[in-house]
Amino acid sequence: MLEEIVAYLRQPLVELSGTRVTALSLLTAIAIVLAARMIAGIVARSVSAVFAARGADHGVQFAVAKIIRYVLTIVGVFVALSTIGVNMSAVFAAAAVLLVGIGFGLQKMAENFISGLILLVERPVRKGDFIEVAGVLGTVEDIGLRATKVVSRDAVTVIVPNAELVSGTVINHSVPTSTQRIWVRVGVAYGTDLEVARRLLLRVAAEEGMVLEQPAPEVRHDGFGESSIDLALVCWIAQARDDLPIISNLRFAIDRAFRAGKIEIPFPQRDLHVKTMPPTTPPG
Repeated sequence: MLEEIVAYLRQPLVELSGTRVTALSLLTAIAIVLAARMIAGIVARSVSAVFAARGADHGVQFAVAKIIRYVLTIVGVFVALSTIGVNMSAVFAAAAVLLVGIGFGLQKMAENFISGLILLVERPVRKGDFIEVAGVLGTVEDIGLRATKVVSRDAVTVIVPNAELVSGTVINHSVPTSTQRIWVRVGVAYGTDLEVARRLLLRVAAEEGMVLEQPAPEVRHDGFGESSIDLALVCWIAQARDDLPIISNLRFAIDRAFRAGKIEIPFPQRDLHVKTMPPTTPPG
């Protein structure tokens, strides 16, 4: 029974470059590709573990592992193709023609592909970085050869073309440091003792556990508004991605502190002057 199955698998299906392609050779090629992917994964994890043991940056580990996976998988595909009798010189020639076609007809795809390689090698943006690109603030989840996945603060995955990360304007809040300065603006009524308001704002910043002690928080006079004197509490936080909840906490705390300190936060006011017109004398 087994011999019959093997004989059936060895029956030629087609002939390529003088080599007979059989079901067995096709299965062998598929097995080679799968094995190459498994080996690529094992090698990539092993290299990442070595880099991690040596204290290398997480972004470096990710980039090296990604490149190793791509290279070993491509090698496995080439070996599989040669196993079933595909002429590799013809494949390379076809690839050259394909690249020319990509250059003329698929320029954007080629640009994104090359940009992906640049991102993995130069690492201007790394996995785990908190960035702002194309109006989206989020964390880099994965860097592929065509596009990069960015998860926004609303847990929405945004697919960003790699070319936009390389040639466009990108704000990286994680490099060279993840700290960020935040501004919390508040208006106080005219006639308020500004020194008292200043002390209250500094106390609010000192009581917020996620505000850094150094650089020290400060209060700035932000100008004379139409209905208020504008102040700004300026402080530093450790993680740029935490700015929204921290700013919210500070605003709640400022409202409580000002209420307790009898400091008024005014609302916009307008003076309306009504002029009374003299009565008119009816004609005749």
